[in-house]
Amino acid sequence: MRVAIVGAGLAGLSTAVGLADAGHEVEIFEARPFVGGKVGSWIDKDGNHVEMGLHVFFGCYYNLFELMKQVGAFQNLRLKEHVHTFINRGGITGALDFRFITGAPFNGLKAFFTTSQLSAVDKAMNAIALGTSPIVRGLVDFNGAMKTIRELDRISFADWFRSHGGSQGSLKRMWNPIAYALGFIDTENISARCMLTIFMFFAAKSEASVLRMLEGSPEEFLHQPILRYLTERGAKIHTRRGVREVLFEENGTTTHVTGLAVADGEATETITADAYVAACDVPGIKRLLPEPWRRWPEFDNIYKLDAVPVATVQLRFDGWVTELQDADARKQLDHAAGMDNLLYTADADFSCFADLALTSPSDYYREGQGSLLQLVLTPGDPFIKESNEAIAHHVLKQVHDLFPSSRELTMTWYNVVKLAQSLYREAPGMDLYRPHQVTPVSNFFLAGSYTQQDYIDSMEGATLSGKQAAKAILERMR
Repeated sequence: MRVAIVGAGLAGLSTAVGLADAGHEVEIFEARPFVGGKVGSWIDKDGNHVEMGLHVFFGCYYNLFELMKQVGAFQNLRLKEHVHTFINRGGITGALDFRFITGAPFNGLKAFFTTSQLSAVDKAMNAIALGTSPIVRGLVDFNGAMKTIRELDRISFADWFRSHGGSQGSLKRMWNPIAYALGFIDTENISARCMLTIFMFFAAKSEASVLRMLEGSPEEFLHQPILRYLTERGAKIHTRRGVREVLFEENGTTTHVTGLAVADGEATETITADAYVAACDVPGIKRLLPEPWRRWPEFDNIYKLDAVPVATVQLRFDGWVTELQDADARKQLDHAAGMDNLLYTADADFSCFADLALTSPSDYYREGQGSLLQLVLTPGDPFIKESNEAIAHHVLKQVHDLFPSSRELTMTWYNVVKLAQSLYREAPGMDLYRPHQVTPVSNFFLAGSYTQQDYIDSMEGATLSGKQAAKAILERMR
């Protein structure tokens, strides 16, 4: 069987691996000059590695880890200390410290009861809310709890949390930064299903809250191993080959894709296959679907989904921004110093950030240079129309507020990547509009983290959707 895949993000690559492993002929068409989709990265004209976002690998990314082990990329992950650190204004730190003599759920209870990020009152109210959640059931009946959590998609996490006794202080100081990091929207606007899905994994599985980051850039340490694996199995991957049109014919009640009109420079080439997969993001699938197909609710519902804007900022310094203890270590450039982990904040327009020179040194540490902070501006709406220079200096001021000692350092370089439409907006009530991988068109399938899969829009969600798409194709087309 020959399969044509539109899109070389993790969803498309995951689909391709599943099909290539089954012995089928796979060809991928990607409009961008690089693969990876929202996990894409590239090298600019000055040799700097630039990313589409900040990519952190939670311990519950089981399907992505399985894929990485399969292609020989898992060893490219660097394990971080089992602590989720919050940086507050003035350099004051708080944490969820999961390190404990035993595992879940006790390490999580210890983390929440001992955190300095919340007041004693907020911690008590937080405990009441989580103690009356489906998470408790999940400790003995994981699948039953997940069913209950899916049904909570209709309300926001903030509304659910308050209705269970949670405090506004907890939402502001802890849960908003985490919600922004997960879905790029705050707790008032993110579905309870989305947040509670993560909490369920954290509570039930000790490894779920452990963080890892890549040794270097996604292109080198994630995508290249996948591409090598695919090409060794005969798959073909084309970049700068956007799909202009899906060609199809109708015969009575049956609709069948006959080909893809694919850009080839200024020309157009028609690509034919037995099965076709649209492994796109939300804006991409809306552009690709033929208008007549909207007569089917499965396709029309996609147009009810929205995507969230985000801006990712990189700032290079002549010292080590996150080194809070030792002024000499902060200013020297002989070796890296500071916090080697993902960092959260409730006191800036970026909810999460990391010093990539520490966390992912192979591509981001440079001799004679200091920190390379990568920060994610969420919500990104106010920044999309701003100049890159204005954004960089706005972020720099907020970095100074969080790390007052960083005022002694100089920002030597910056870069800004804006995505007007990134993750799909996991707002209350949107889950029912997410399509399945199988569609009403007999040989046309969907993949992408916005499609139905039992996780959130993420690298794991994209990988899982591709795995499900490959399985659906193998079952339907045999």
